[in-house]
Amino acid sequence: MKHYIIILFLITTTCFAQKTTVYCIGDSTMANKKDPDRNPEHGWAQVLQPFFTDNIVVENKAVNGRSTKSFINEKRWDSIYKKLKKGDYVLIEFGHNDEKIEDSTRYTNPHTSYRYNLIRFVKETRAKGATPILLTSIARRNFNEKGVLVPTHGDYPLETRLVAQDYKVPFIDLEYYTELLEQSYGSEKSKELHLHFKAGENAYYDKDKADDTHLSSLGAKKIAQIVVNQLKSLEDSSLEKLKKGIK
Repeated sequence: MKHYIIILFLITTTCFAQKTTVYCIGDSTMANKKDPDRNPEHGWAQVLQPFFTDNIVVENKAVNGRSTKSFINEKRWDSIYKKLKKGDYVLIEFGHNDEKIEDSTRYTNPHTSYRYNLIRFVKETRAKGATPILLTSIARRNFNEKGVLVPTHGDYPLETRLVAQDYKVPFIDLEYYTELLEQSYGSEKSKELHLHFKAGENAYYDKDKADDTHLSSLGAKKIAQIVVNQLKSLEDSSLEKLKKGIK
């Protein structure tokens, strides 16, 4: 009987050890939303798990309203760092709240604090034998009267690109690919990717809603698909295990 128990324990331990965790850190564009069956708003990492086999476990630790600064200062990164194990991955997408210059708890200078916070995530992830993946912020739906999609993130995406280049980090230029997504839908139809509702049109909102930053279920799924497609196309040996787990 003891032998059977030991064998069962070893099998269970081995199965558990084979699981690879993908931690997602970022802001509300990534984060899980409350009451997902009723709430029209979704973060793109909230819908990421179905793109992977059971061997890949997506742990979405992104939180509404967080910048690199507040994510670190609230010890959210520390709690992830403690659990990181060799072979894990960390998807890193910040910027939306780092640019809140009126808020000292969140604002970071893109060329100094923001850059060095990203470098910290990269170095500490690698110190645990895990792999960081940097992503630029998703584009906002910000069309001008001529139908031109106008960028809103200043130098934050540039610094993300530079950190990825300087530290040879797997990189997805999500700003670029979401710009293409917004443009493919056009100025009016792209509202479907976000949260545009008249009062009473959706039971979740009792007033008019016009949010061009956050995502509808459709927008979240489209962006999650972009992320997965880009992961598949990246030529980096550190991503092989993750790529094998894509359905």
